[in-house]
Amino acid sequence: MRCPIPVLLIFALLGACSAGADDGEVDVAYIGTTASLFSSDRELNAGAQLMRSAQRQGLVRLNAQGEVVPGLAERWIVTDDGESYIFRIREFDLPDGTRLTAQAVADSLDRTIDRLDGTSLGFDLEKVLDVRAMTGRVIEIRLRSPMPGFLSLLAQPELGIALRNTDAGPMVANLENGAAVLQALPPEQRGLSPQDDWEDQVRTVRISPLAPQAAARAFAQGQVDILLGGRLETLPLAITGALSRGTVRVDPAIGLYGLDVVRPEGFLASPTNREALALAIDRPALVQQFNLAGWTGSSRIVADGLPGDDGTVGERWQGLSLEQRRARASSIVQQWKNGAGSDVMLAIALPPGPGSDFLFSALARDFSAIGVDLERVQSAEYADLTLRDTVARYPGARWFLNQFNCEVSAPVCSADVDFLVQLSVDAANPAEEASYLSEAEQTLTATNLYVPLGAPIRWSQVRAGVEGFSENSWAFHPLFPLSRAPI
Repeated sequence: MRCPIPVLLIFALLGACSAGADDGEVDVAYIGTTASLFSSDRELNAGAQLMRSAQRQGLVRLNAQGEVVPGLAERWIVTDDGESYIFRIREFDLPDGTRLTAQAVADSLDRTIDRLDGTSLGFDLEKVLDVRAMTGRVIEIRLRSPMPGFLSLLAQPELGIALRNTDAGPMVANLENGAAVLQALPPEQRGLSPQDDWEDQVRTVRISPLAPQAAARAFAQGQVDILLGGRLETLPLAITGALSRGTVRVDPAIGLYGLDVVRPEGFLASPTNREALALAIDRPALVQQFNLAGWTGSSRIVADGLPGDDGTVGERWQGLSLEQRRARASSIVQQWKNGAGSDVMLAIALPPGPGSDFLFSALARDFSAIGVDLERVQSAEYADLTLRDTVARYPGARWFLNQFNCEVSAPVCSADVDFLVQLSVDAANPAEEASYLSEAEQTLTATNLYVPLGAPIRWSQVRAGVEGFSENSWAFHPLFPLSRAPI
């Protein structure tokens, strides 16, 4: 929905151009670089996940609400023991004229699982025991033990089926002046019945990678219909005036948002000293200036109430007030100062952006209250602390713990935690698995190499009348639903 009217006139018309006209195109600005949007790394960043999911669907995929829906599989069943998933794939010809077969899909999944070995997503997939084609259209995936969030894991964009000569959609993309222009494949090319009014109903989706300020300006001026990729560091750029009231959409995301101790030396060499930092932080106050309803912060690593969480791990320091926590932390810091004969000065690296400025000020204030000085550095190379900001891929305690596997997260890791998580993969029953995972979380928490702050913050801006967008726990907003194409 392009709008070549001058900005002042847009304001005078209260955005009538973008709201009232429909040119058959949905324009999306993504906060990020071209490289981030078109990356082909083994484990994709958030922007590249959008592009991959649009062009290469898996057996299942995520819809706008973050729910698992059919992809190449038209239906599936799960055996009573929860260890076998049987999928029946759609019957249709691919764009290159070849017929989609279960064997081709199984071969692609095997290659992808091998390729992801050694990544956090690869550790998530360790429950997969076998993938095989049972007939020309039926695939079985056997697991080592039940996994409640397996379908959400299988819907991840990295597990989109990569066929040798073509992609199976649901969209095709072309590059145009640095933007990706995506067209939904007709229903008959996706194993569905033809639709008479297809051309009138479907919309082209254009997504452009832009710097944060440029993306916010493009939305403010009516040049784009949706802005995606917002995080805490860019939240102050969101428009909150009368013209766009109600356009800011915040996801109820779950995941990891906290501080990694990337240089456990000096004062930070001791778990007790590192705990002093965790004790000092006033988590509810960290984002008060943003007026985010429902965000209260957390001292836990794993989100509450997920599969694999047996309820034995709770928030830390319950029953202690902030003042009591800071008194304990101050004592720890003073004891170290007396022994070392020097003050405590720590360096932190945060992403650039006005939101990070607010976060740094809040953390510096909290640490100062216990006698620790905090300075901000531009590069993680010179930092003692860095920010970990990642949204979960599926509902399960294993996702959180796999993020800290020593193969992907050294030095913020523990070999003992990795061992316990591995034991959980082959656990005899769900209760035993949950017990291993709870022990793993407690062990990782005791290292204090990661200081949890709360859930990650993700926001978007969506103009009124745009269909196919919904907030969800995975902060994942696929491009295909924006085309209005039938599922």
